[in-house]
Amino acid sequence: MPRYLHGAVPTGYGRTSNMINIRFWCILGLAITLASCAAHPDPIVDMKGVNPDLLAQDWEDCEAYTEQIIVAQGVAKGTAAGAGVGAISGTINGNVGRAAANGALIGATTSGLDADRDKQMVFKRCLRGRGYRVLN
Repeated sequence: MPRYLHGAVPTGYGRTSNMINIRFWCILGLAITLASCAAHPDPIVDMKGVNPDLLAQDWEDCEAYTEQIIVAQGVAKGTAAGAGVGAISGTINGNVGRAAANGALIGATTSGLDADRDKQMVFKRCLRGRGYRVLN
């Protein structure tokens, strides 16, 4: 980082831009973590006439299918798309960096939640396809 007389720092090299980057990455990491932790809450299965051992085996099989949906990949794509849209809107209002960061955060969160919803649907469809009554 260049320094000038009396230790002055030229515009654009200050701590403010570093703080924005740190804050962005912390918030993005939190969004990814929350989206991952929310990944498919247990469905409620009507246990009337159900063999618990068979359900446990089918549960594991259906869980394996949900692992084919890669949440992180969806989050990465959403981040890139959101950053692009944010940058475009930022050129209009004059603050490209902040708009791109906000767009990336929104895109990541939305994509993570969409992938989580897809995992839940696949898991429940799998159980229903095997004859279980899924109540939620």
